[in-house]
Amino acid sequence: MLNAVLPPLCLSCNEIVETPGGLCPACWPGFAFIAPPYCARCAYPFVQQVDAGALCGACAARPPRYRRARAALVYDDKSRKLVLPFKHGDRTDIARACGGWMARAGAELLADADLVAPVPLHWRRLFMRRYNQAQLLARIAVAAAPSTRARLVPDLMRRRRWTGSQSGLVAKQRHDNVRQAFDLNPRWAALVAGKSVLLIDDVLTTGATVEACVRILQRGGARHVDVLTLARVVRPAV
Repeated sequence: MLNAVLPPLCLSCNEIVETPGGLCPACWPGFAFIAPPYCARCAYPFVQQVDAGALCGACAARPPRYRRARAALVYDDKSRKLVLPFKHGDRTDIARACGGWMARAGAELLADADLVAPVPLHWRRLFMRRYNQAQLLARIAVAAAPSTRARLVPDLMRRRRWTGSQSGLVAKQRHDNVRQAFDLNPRWAALVAGKSVLLIDDVLTTGATVEACVRILQRGGARHVDVLTLARVVRPAV
């Protein structure tokens, strides 16, 4: 009866679909889901088959701090129409589908993790937005991966300094902006040592935010830190 009155709609175009939180057949092919072959370290997609363990040029030249990163989608004009309303427009209903996609993209990471932690928001940002989008994605991704033994710790990390928006900043500015912006929550500091931690965020752009978080987790004694995001920027290879 509820579906007859309020039928489920496509997350992209608002056409009626069979199940809530899905994409219609017309919209689905337009989304660039990331699948192998890709860089073994950061999941940058390759256009042709490569050997197992192959790295992209960026990771070979300057390996990131994290062990592995995976993402469900390429961050482009199409996926942006999901990410921005979810992140800034109170469209928390979008998290249900996105978290499921992340669980599939990061199945190996979720299986290996001891702890799952979202990238934290500053309390001022959380007050204005009323929810942490990374925390919503983390909760759904863990729930969608029943075989994982990982423990979700929403407040494992804190953003102790207001950094404002990273939008519009180039890579060096982003790294400078988040330097010393995070720390471990003293409540959980002893929990990190020797653990494999999976860090969750919405979009991987330059990697400045996750690198800052990974650094703190490594200083806290984490054995490995992996990263799982809903989407990632894919810049043309040069």
